[in-house]
Amino acid sequence: MNPIKSTLVFGASTNTERYSYLALKMLVENNIKTHAFSIKKGEIFGVPFQNDIKSFENQDIHTVTLYMNPTNLKPYWDDIAKINPKRVIFNPGTFDSGFESFLNEKNIETLEACTLVLLRTNQF
Repeated sequence: MNPIKSTLVFGASTNTERYSYLALKMLVENNIKTHAFSIKKGEIFGVPFQNDIKSFENQDIHTVTLYMNPTNLKPYWDDIAKINPKRVIFNPGTFDSGFESFLNEKNIETLEACTLVLLRTNQF
């Protein structure tokens, strides 16, 4: 695992039942520089939630891991592309073939996978 991969949890939650919460926890535990975007205010594991997506544009984000359903995600397509991540992970329930094509056209790698599984199996 490479601790240099700065990761943005898109759709972060303070709800311990949510997979985004578990992903944020595991990223921090694995010493991966972690950022969080949420429409709600919050902070967990020392990571404050930002609700202005533009604040990530100059943060050198390697990976955006999605935890927002495709309908709610659609207004953020351009903003996520402007972050210019190396890859975007579509976690279960977030996949959208239109968004995948949009990202691929901008030379952003996409992966339909589970961040939790990738972290647990050292494939992140």
